[in-house]
Amino acid sequence: MKTDLIIATPDCEIVSSRIVNASIEIVYSAWSKPENLKNWWGPAGFTNTFNEFDFREGGKWSFIMHGPDKGNYANECEFIKINNPSLIAWKRYSKPLFQVVVTFEEVFESKTQIIFKMLFNSPKECDKIKKFVIDKNEEVFDRLENELIKLTS
Repeated sequence: MKTDLIIATPDCEIVSSRIVNASIEIVYSAWSKPENLKNWWGPAGFTNTFNEFDFREGGKWSFIMHGPDKGNYANECEFIKINNPSLIAWKRYSKPLFQVVVTFEEVFESKTQIIFKMLFNSPKECDKIKKFVIDKNEEVFDRLENELIKLTS
């Protein structure tokens, strides 16, 4: 199935970014290899069970996030655009519905800027989660940085 990226206006997107201390290749592998991604994906206290991770355009990503509150949150996604090592995008089929576009840019030899965009079809859908997801995205970046330390040592 071919899915185009949403062209979002600022009121329909949530953007988080960070510059990390790792090469673009290592950062990309943290996002594109399930053995790395499952270690850090999600806010603080979450763990993951990956059921399917078919990393290609049109490939499925099915996983369960296990929350510290003992909740289990099923996620069904499809990869819609992949450009190694600069971009990964996916569409969520689980609610809340949105697309994610993650870009990677080398800013120095071993520093990479990550821009993480959550794109929604309407401001109403975006506003439903915006108030709490910004802080949670920072927790995800914190966990990613811990994983990058492991991958670079």
